[in-house]
Amino acid sequence: MPTYRDEGIVLRTQKLGEADRIITLLTRRNGRIRAVARGVRKTSSRIGARLEPFNHVDVQLYEGKSLDNVTQVETIDAMGGRLADDYARWTAGTAMLETAERLSAEEREPNVQQYALLVSGLRSMAAGEHEPTLILDSYLLRSLAVAGWSPSFDECARCAQPGPHRAFNVQAGGMVCGTCRPPGSAAPSPAAVTLLGALLAGDWETADGADDRTRNEASGLVAAFLQWHIERGLRSLPLVDRS
Repeated sequence: MPTYRDEGIVLRTQKLGEADRIITLLTRRNGRIRAVARGVRKTSSRIGARLEPFNHVDVQLYEGKSLDNVTQVETIDAMGGRLADDYARWTAGTAMLETAERLSAEEREPNVQQYALLVSGLRSMAAGEHEPTLILDSYLLRSLAVAGWSPSFDECARCAQPGPHRAFNVQAGGMVCGTCRPPGSAAPSPAAVTLLGALLAGDWETADGADDRTRNEASGLVAAFLQWHIERGLRSLPLVDRS
């Protein structure tokens, strides 16, 4: 059977039989793949610890009939251990992994941008470069933008009239002007809108300067925007530590 090699992030694992696991990875060249790692639950396994969620690995596989099989694994960056030491970062990182899997719905569909976003976001999270919720919300906005659902914060999402505008509507795609404003639109504070734009653009100086109230307000809008587009809410998002 043909073999191939790729690098990827371990998104999740599932027990299989007495000693095996099914590993879901988001890879650079092959997109999302699922593969069997045999014997990794045995205490004698040399690769079991490498195939844990969050870890960045170089993996060799051979193609199977339904699932591929892992044959070799080398660690590129063991981010899982560093994230496990901080509950806030671990919960935020878990939401990132679930989002990456949901936005990579088709197996073996390469998406280098989504892969690169996840790797850079997890590295930033593991290094503690910014507050966990800021990194998470920035990742969510950017990954949605890559998927084709980029929110509009600077102009009306419907008519493109330049802002600033005072209403936010999830279904419309972001900020809307007074003429286009649908019933039930939210009215976020100007500070929250500024923060959302900074998170989407990667303006960390502005994002890091936001106060807790503004961050919580922005997070609520990001969560609503995400849920609208992926249709089902993330199981991990309510567990994110925002204290």
